[in-house]
Amino acid sequence: RRKLRSEVAAAFPTLSTEQLAELVPNKEELNVIKIHSHKGEAITVYMNHRNPILFEAEKVLYPTVYTLWVYPDLLPAFTTWPPVLQKLAGGADLMLPGVVVPPSGLPRVQRGTLCAVTLLGSRAPVAVGVATMSTEEMLAAGMKGKGFAVLHTHLDHLWEYGDKSSPPTLAPLVTDSAAKESAGDEEELQGKEPGSSCSPEPQQHVDIRALSLKDRDTCAELLGKEELPESRAAEPAEHASTEDQQEAEDSRTPQEQMDALFIQCFFHALKCKVKKSDLPLLTSTFLGSHMVSCCPAGKQLDIKKSSYKKFSKFLQCMQHQRILQVKELSKGVESIVDVDWKHPDIKAFAVPEEFSSASAAQDSKSEDREKVYHAPEIIPLYGVSTKMIPLFQESGHRKGSILSSNEVRNIIINYVKSNELVDETNKNFVKVNAILCDCLLDKSEQDEISHLKWDELLSRCLERLQPLHQVTFSGQEPVVRKGNIEPIDISIAQRSSNKKVTIIKNLELYGLDPQCVANTLQQKVQASATISPAPGAKDRVQVQIQGNQIHHLAKMLLEEYQLPRKYIQGLEKAPKLGRKK
Repeated sequence: RRKLRSEVAAAFPTLSTEQLAELVPNKEELNVIKIHSHKGEAITVYMNHRNPILFEAEKVLYPTVYTLWVYPDLLPAFTTWPPVLQKLAGGADLMLPGVVVPPSGLPRVQRGTLCAVTLLGSRAPVAVGVATMSTEEMLAAGMKGKGFAVLHTHLDHLWEYGDKSSPPTLAPLVTDSAAKESAGDEEELQGKEPGSSCSPEPQQHVDIRALSLKDRDTCAELLGKEELPESRAAEPAEHASTEDQQEAEDSRTPQEQMDALFIQCFFHALKCKVKKSDLPLLTSTFLGSHMVSCCPAGKQLDIKKSSYKKFSKFLQCMQHQRILQVKELSKGVESIVDVDWKHPDIKAFAVPEEFSSASAAQDSKSEDREKVYHAPEIIPLYGVSTKMIPLFQESGHRKGSILSSNEVRNIIINYVKSNELVDETNKNFVKVNAILCDCLLDKSEQDEISHLKWDELLSRCLERLQPLHQVTFSGQEPVVRKGNIEPIDISIAQRSSNKKVTIIKNLELYGLDPQCVANTLQQKVQASATISPAPGAKDRVQVQIQGNQIHHLAKMLLEEYQLPRKYIQGLEKAPKLGRKK
């Protein structure tokens, strides 16, 4: 610890003894962790109060943004525009065209000097980098080219090791001349009404994730713009008139209006269209199906006309705010894997009035779709056939009478006992009389069999009755159908280019919507799924999905839908999971 303090003192001589003791305390816990960068470089990180305060790479100490927020004047600072932060956090270096030259001039640095990067309007550093040229060289180059090799930024992985706090609000240092000008401006504004005043406060940088719809201009404002999202414009302030609101909206550039439209449709889609069961959701599907359906009449979403230019960059901005999480589940295909529906921005979003009634209807439909599936209760039944009438008429049943297996069992037992057909020598056997002979024995057996065991007697009886089954869906009346219920049939078929597809039939018999099953499977396995008429089955369809997906299908049918295994046929065709060599 003493060695570290001496190294810090040597690296940052502007720190006083008291500041040095605060940064590297004697008694408080100080943790050291080893991490590796994407390039494979070993990095030593020093943690204090659960925040990384310093990191060491190639035997050089660097402060983190957490340390610079406490000591903002530790390093010479260069200012850039708010939109540049997103680029820096994504791994870009700071180019000189993005550096704001203040009236007082740039700080004097040499090539290789460690510098801090701040955003216009705030003194809180958001990045740490090394100057690639001296100040004189920067000016001589016309402020063109790479100015700083960025090592660490707010919102990067090293920042995530800490408490993920936002940069503090540190007002820029004001020069004497600027102070006099602002004082004069304040004197002029004092004579105006408070309602009409427009304070020339410098723009303050706000952490993207700390924003909410109440205090946030759109994410595009983080890109250096001053605009209001349509979702916020839909709820004007109490003292703002509709005319003023319309005038403000008309004053925005087409690009700013498109940014606001994307923000509105984004929150509208998350709040009203997307459900947790839809995840993971392809980003293309989210834009094409959900966001487009939330676009107001007469308007059209066009990412090329926005400041983002690419939908992936728009989602990256939303991901920085911790609203959702996007991952590349397959090569080149991104999906939304998680959404924080408790995020204040989503909660605070108000659906525009024109969508209110449609949204209410959609919500009711969504609730119907989102009802928890309950597997139907299936009971095998038996109908009295013509051949079996003599055996059952004694108990008062006629042709077509519907009985359960227990009722059939009781009728047979009563018939045997009432006709004294139990064998006296061995009560496990039943004597076959003329009626039992005609009803249960084949012609070739009638001369050979005189006794039957109880189990065989009952099984022969059930085999010769007409098979039926009763299906009871949750909240519905029971339905009796002829024959045995067909199982859900799963098969694997070969298509062109030696490609395999999984085909699922008979889902309707179990109250499952084939389209919903196809959509769910498509999202789970990220493969194409289609619906087509089932061959040889009227009014039925089959689901076809690319690849052998029986493992996923079995998990969904058995675990999620709780269907008994005996009603699913073809699970044995799942691919065998062998060890990878």
